[in-house]
Amino acid sequence: MNTTRLWWPAAALMLGGASLLGALSAHAAYNPPIHMANGIEYMSGGVSSDEAALMETVAPRWPATFEFAVKDGSRSDFAADVAVTVRDAGGRTVLSQVTAQGPFMVARLEPGRYEVEATLGGRTLKQTVEIHPGSPTRTLFLWPPGTDVSAHS
Repeated sequence: MNTTRLWWPAAALMLGGASLLGALSAHAAYNPPIHMANGIEYMSGGVSSDEAALMETVAPRWPATFEFAVKDGSRSDFAADVAVTVRDAGGRTVLSQVTAQGPFMVARLEPGRYEVEATLGGRTLKQTVEIHPGSPTRTLFLWPPGTDVSAHS
């Protein structure tokens, strides 16, 4: 039996496994932290392409996903550093001026109706969002051209 022939496939498997582990650990470095405010978990991110891919992947597992963009001619640019406030149907603030640090924000909101305010560059957009059990909701906040994304909300 030729041991050299068996050694090459084993070496290739080990090298491939090491590469996979390296890629997985590099991917883990892009996980944005989960925050909590008033008992509501939320996470935001998506500035880098890896982080955006992660946010797109996890979004269906969260009841509410908010996406932030600024209209720029025929296309839209992602927005970050958006101040987000969420009020329940009774007007009680459940998230107050939390900063979405990327173009995506996910939140574990209980089923019900919410008013969501998103502020970017001094301009506030409001939308009513309905959360249904087991059915994730996605809401786009799209600011008009000329919104000053460099101004802090």
